[in-house]
Amino acid sequence: MARVAGRFARVEPRRRARLFVEGLLSDLPRKNCWTIAEQAGDATPDGMQHLLSRAVWDADKMRDDVRDVAVEHLGDTDAMLVVDETGDVKKGSCSAGVQRQYTGTAGRIENAQVGVFLTYTTTAGHTLIDRELYPPRSWTGDTARCAAAGIPEDTTFATKPALASRMILRALDGGVPARWVAGDEVYGGNPALRGDLEQRGVGYVLAVACDHRVSTAAGTCRSDELVARLPKRAWQRLSAGKGAKGHRFYDWAWITITDTGDDAPDGHRWLLVRRNRRTGELAYYRCYAPQRAPLTALVRVAGRRWSIEESFQTSKGQTGLDEHQVRTWTSWYRWTTLVLLAHLFLAITTVTARASPAPVGLIPLTLNEIRHLYNALVLTPTTNIRHVLSCSYWRRRHQYRAQQAHYQRQSLQQP
Repeated sequence: MARVAGRFARVEPRRRARLFVEGLLSDLPRKNCWTIAEQAGDATPDGMQHLLSRAVWDADKMRDDVRDVAVEHLGDTDAMLVVDETGDVKKGSCSAGVQRQYTGTAGRIENAQVGVFLTYTTTAGHTLIDRELYPPRSWTGDTARCAAAGIPEDTTFATKPALASRMILRALDGGVPARWVAGDEVYGGNPALRGDLEQRGVGYVLAVACDHRVSTAAGTCRSDELVARLPKRAWQRLSAGKGAKGHRFYDWAWITITDTGDDAPDGHRWLLVRRNRRTGELAYYRCYAPQRAPLTALVRVAGRRWSIEESFQTSKGQTGLDEHQVRTWTSWYRWTTLVLLAHLFLAITTVTARASPAPVGLIPLTLNEIRHLYNALVLTPTTNIRHVLSCSYWRRRHQYRAQQAHYQRQSLQQP
C-alpha cells in the first residue's frame, strides 16, 4: 500500500483503499461494497462506493505501480507476457460493455461483461498486471448509452487483439523485460497483433485454428493439411512444464514457415504443433523469434500460457475479480485495479515463502493457503454486535426501498 500511496490526493481515500484491499483478501463469502464496508467497520457502503466512483485517485498510475512491483519481486528470469480475456455473467443491460456474447467462463453465449487481461510470468511466479474493458460495437456506436455508463467520449471500438496489443506495448514501454508473448486463438489469428510484436522484436507463441493458412517454401495451405504430411520422425516427446500431477508430456513437431509481406521484419517463423499422446488431439501455434530458437524454447512458452488461467482462477476465487457489482466504466477499472493489487500481494508472498524449501513431507505454500493464513493470523474482522445489527438494518432498509421502487415502476407499466 505504501507503493501506491502517492496515487491518492487525500488521506481518506488512501486509508479506505487499504481497507478495501483487506476486504478483497478476506474470507468474505461474497465480495462487494456492502460486504467489504461491513468488514471494514463502516455503517453503510457509501464510502466504499465513493472510492470506486467519485474519489480522486489515479487507477492507471496504480496499475503501473502494480506492474513495476511485479517485475521487482518476480524477477526477470525467462520472463514473458500472456494475454487472454475473461467474462463476468451479468444481469440487465446498464453495466458498461455488457451484452449477450460468448464467454469462456460460462462456456456459452451469455449476457456478460468481458475484460482483456495481461499476466507477467517468470520461473518464480506470475500475476495479472494490466486490464482493459471490452465494449462491443453495440456500445461504442451508442453515445447516449456510453454517457450513461461513464464511458469516455473518445472511446472507439477496439477488438480484443487490439486491446491486447495496447497492453503489451504499454508493458514493453514501461520497461517490462519480456522476450515472449503467448495467447490463444483469438490473438494468434490476428495479423495486426503479430505485426506489432514483430516490429518490436518480441517473440511469440500464439495459438491458431486448424484452418489457419500458413506459407511455406512449397506454397500456402491450411495448418492441418500441412501437419498431415509430416513423417513420424518429425514428432518429439517433450514436457510442456510441470502440472499438479507431474510433467505434461506431449508429442511436438515444428515446420518452418515464411512471411509473404514485403516489409516483414527479419526473424524466424514456425508452425508449432502439439499432439496429445493419449487422444491424438492436435493444437496449433504460430511462432516468431527475432533470433533462431530451439524447439524446447517454443514448447516452454506454449506450456506457460496456462499461467493466465491460473491467475484468473486465483484472482476470482481469492480476491473477488468477478464479484463486483459496479456499472460504470470508472468503477470497473478501479475495482479491477484494486483486485490486481490484492492479487499481487498474494503472488509476492507466495514467491517469498517458496524461497525456502518446504519441510519434509509438505508441499510448498500455495497462494490459496497463504490467503487463508493471512486471514487467520492477521486480519481481524469487526465483531461488535451493535455494528453488525446496524449493517443488517441498513441492508434491509435499502432492499425495502428498492423493492418498493420496482413494484411502483411495474404498476405504472400495467395496461
